[in-house]
Amino acid sequence: MKTGHGTASERLDCPACGSRHIRKFHEIRNAPTNSVLNIHTREAAMGFQRADIFLAFCQGCGFIYNCRFNPDLVQYTSECEESQGYSPTFGAFAKKLARYLVEKYALYGKTIIEIGCGKGDFLNFICRLGRNSGIGFDPAYVSGRTTYQDSAAAIRFVKDYYSERYAGHQGDLVCCRMTIEHISEAAELISTVRRSIGDRTDTVVFFQVPDVARILRDCAFEDIYYEHCSYFSPGSFARLFTRFGFDIIDLKTAYDDQYILLEARPTDQPQEIEHPLAESVATSNAWVDGFRKVYPFALQHWKRQIERYKHESKKVILWGGGSKAVTFLNTVEGSEFIAYVVDINPYRQQTFMAGTGQKIVAPTFLKEYRPDIVIVMNAIYREEIQGNLSQLGLQPLMLTLQRPPAENMIDENHLPGT
Repeated sequence: MKTGHGTASERLDCPACGSRHIRKFHEIRNAPTNSVLNIHTREAAMGFQRADIFLAFCQGCGFIYNCRFNPDLVQYTSECEESQGYSPTFGAFAKKLARYLVEKYALYGKTIIEIGCGKGDFLNFICRLGRNSGIGFDPAYVSGRTTYQDSAAAIRFVKDYYSERYAGHQGDLVCCRMTIEHISEAAELISTVRRSIGDRTDTVVFFQVPDVARILRDCAFEDIYYEHCSYFSPGSFARLFTRFGFDIIDLKTAYDDQYILLEARPTDQPQEIEHPLAESVATSNAWVDGFRKVYPFALQHWKRQIERYKHESKKVILWGGGSKAVTFLNTVEGSEFIAYVVDINPYRQQTFMAGTGQKIVAPTFLKEYRPDIVIVMNAIYREEIQGNLSQLGLQPLMLTLQRPPAENMIDENHLPGT
């Protein structure tokens, strides 16, 4: 386990389009450099390696990135536990998405390539559906961890990053879900994918990525963490693909508008983006302004909430031991008062939160602990979590990390710059 503080020089040319019209707008000092890496002692968690985040907005294409990111500080190994497959809500979404792709593009008896396949669940499922063969790339892949084993599906996993050395592998569908946001040279990945496809214009490309438009509009500060060095809006994402020779087939958001879903095909003559979801750079710039104004007051809101619960001797826990919780606990003043974090993923349980050291426990732990307040890290799981709590005979107050109502915050008419 690495410890200490990492430093990196600032990159002031856009990694997506090369523009030097860059606006730095959001700084987080000493953030843990990994948020889903299993940490097995509280001491190691408290002393975990840290580095700075400084988000920069490209006024040429709308791309947002951490201009101080140092890729050498991030670890992607078998100790990474990013899987969301233990959630029935997420599992239903992934299965529906796989069926959609198979049916829309007639992916039967085809070859599927997945870049950043995680533990292999999605690739196994889409191959089972269409009796497809598959190749998955991920340095954190763990053999035997996939939920959907099927001997009829010919799937090979490569425990490595996808790069130019694997460009010879050809697929009818190239998919990449929740991966490109971890790559500082996002343009290089898209360029590599385009070169690997060559003149096979029937190949479909599908990418899923977190939507920074929602993060900015809703001041979802918990969705900013070190591993995510690249942040895309629908417009900046579509522009990147068009720049490297793709035509956008479809562009939409899903999962309560948390994710951008992009479908594209290679072309020699990419068209100008004409899609209602592809916002202008000026619109993104306005979202950045709004985020900067609201952010300090969102933190103050949660600080006051925690101070209140501490004063009232309430037991408070977080539900969801992933990246959102790491950012929340390391950013909100006074959050050390929160003693435990719950996660349904058994591979996360009995480990500790990076930077703050809270123990991650199973839901059954709450039957004895009996919390008064449960802060849900992702509101889309509220109903699922409510069901888990009811099965345990518990009825705590549930809060979500959505932006607080205006009446609970300082009057936004008096924010700086308004």
